[in-house]
Amino acid sequence: MKLTPRELGKISAVTLQHYNANADDFREGTRDHDVTQNIAALLRNIDVEPPFAILDFGCGPGRDLKVFTALGHRAVGLDGAERFVAMARDETGCDVWQQDFLHLDLPDAHFDGIFANAALFHVPSQDLPRVLRQLHSTLKPGGALFSSNPRGANQEGWSHGRYGAFHDLEAWRRYMTDAGFVELEHYYRPAGLPREQQPWLASVWRKPVARSA
Repeated sequence: MKLTPRELGKISAVTLQHYNANADDFREGTRDHDVTQNIAALLRNIDVEPPFAILDFGCGPGRDLKVFTALGHRAVGLDGAERFVAMARDETGCDVWQQDFLHLDLPDAHFDGIFANAALFHVPSQDLPRVLRQLHSTLKPGGALFSSNPRGANQEGWSHGRYGAFHDLEAWRRYMTDAGFVELEHYYRPAGLPREQQPWLASVWRKPVARSA
């Protein structure tokens, strides 16, 4: 069933309200999460010379934005939750854009890499193709996008006050390739556990360089 603009607006508003209301607990609960595997997966697939221009898409309170900056990269954060944006700015001193995922305003061909860690699953599946095309457009040719999402059987709906869409690998590949990306690698997290204990699907994608005629 196709969601109406009003329903999509409610999905964004209620999900962001949840994050704003729980911002302090979220920051404390995720402060020590180890995502070095994910950060490394993005950085090793960016082919230009560093420092890189990186968009931390769904940056939350700024944990990973701080890491990218400490590594010498030019990192910009983006989040829809007002309290996260304020936290990330205070924590990192970086530019942090407050933008609803369903109403993005991104510069063309601006970033070498996009880090979308635990973020894109909040986009309803009917709007995901458009959002992915926008992310494709804001990458420079040859740029890389990392995503990590809780995997599922392609169901979506409300869970603990937030809206989520839970794709399997095959469906995620279709969305990404339809948006113009080429797969570089994928893996499941946390590392070293049986697949049934790995709820996260991580993947890295390239925006191809257009070939001249």
